Amino acid sequence: MFNITQDMVMDTLGMFAFLAAELTVLFLLISYLVGVLQEYIPPAKIQSILSGKNGKGYIVAGLLGAITPFCSCSTIPFLKGLLRAKAGFGTMMVFLFASPLLNPIIIGLFTVTFGIKVTVFYFAIAMGVSVIAGYSLEKFGFEKYVKAQAYIDPELGSKPTGCGTGTSCGEQKEPVNRWLKIWLSTWRDFKKVLPYLIVGIALGSMIYGFMPTAFVASIASADNPFAIPVAAVIGIPLYIRAEAVIPLSAALAAKGMGLGAVMALIIGSAGASLTEVILLKSLFKNTMIAAFLFVILGMAVGAGFLYQFIF
Repeated sequence: MFNITQDMVMDTLGMFAFLAAELTVLFLLISYLVGVLQEYIPPAKIQSILSGKNGKGYIVAGLLGAITPFCSCSTIPFLKGLLRAKAGFGTMMVFLFASPLLNPIIIGLFTVTFGIKVTVFYFAIAMGVSVIAGYSLEKFGFEKYVKAQAYIDPELGSKPTGCGTGTSCGEQKEPVNRWLKIWLSTWRDFKKVLPYLIVGIALGSMIYGFMPTAFVASIASADNPFAIPVAAVIGIPLYIRAEAVIPLSAALAAKGMGLGAVMALIIGSAGASLTEVILLKSLFKNTMIAAFLFVILGMAVGAGFLYQFIF
């Protein structure tokens, strides 16, 4: 028993160290790249591309999500950039839903593991629900549940007060080098989300280390009528990287997990994670986070039952 507990502790610590390093690098890198894009692409241009008029912006946002190799957590810095560029709220939400679900890594592994038919089914569900959800949330006025500070650029918010025009104090605070300015803005962003990041990684790592796959397979077996919703709910706190979610799902299926439940687990774990939800607390109010989870869980459960019915 001691050896099992020791192995679980080591798995938890190993996952924490791995995720902390990976997500720190990803957050800083993506935030910096977004800052560079904002330096060269005017916010008005981004706003016009993702305006959502006539439905074009929603499709563009979904396709943008499909070509970005982001996991559920690394979409956050990109989302921050879209918020500050004042892109359409609905299209931003489409990107938030679609990016981790349709990233090229998941699609490629899906094709290899489950075949082209299942991959097409998965892509159609993820893209369709993301677009419909983004459009619906905008029409129902959920933009009011975005926190005001989410729109504020930390570079603008950090400028000193009490410095008159032409004085030297303002010039000292403003970096001359644009690359340094982008980095300082990125670092300020990172410091703001760091507490959320640490808490989310710690909780996700503990769940990863102490929840055995045999337990997941047993409560989400094909004989359990509640297997699909259970698998969808389990998937959200069980943070799994894109490279691991498909092989793990295949292993669970081999242990007796129903294929509909497998589909629900993949969407739940890839579409959201406890770490992402905690990070979203820095951008969204609780009502918006509840709506986000409702969409992911609804997509996971619906796809699971539909997959079971069709296949």
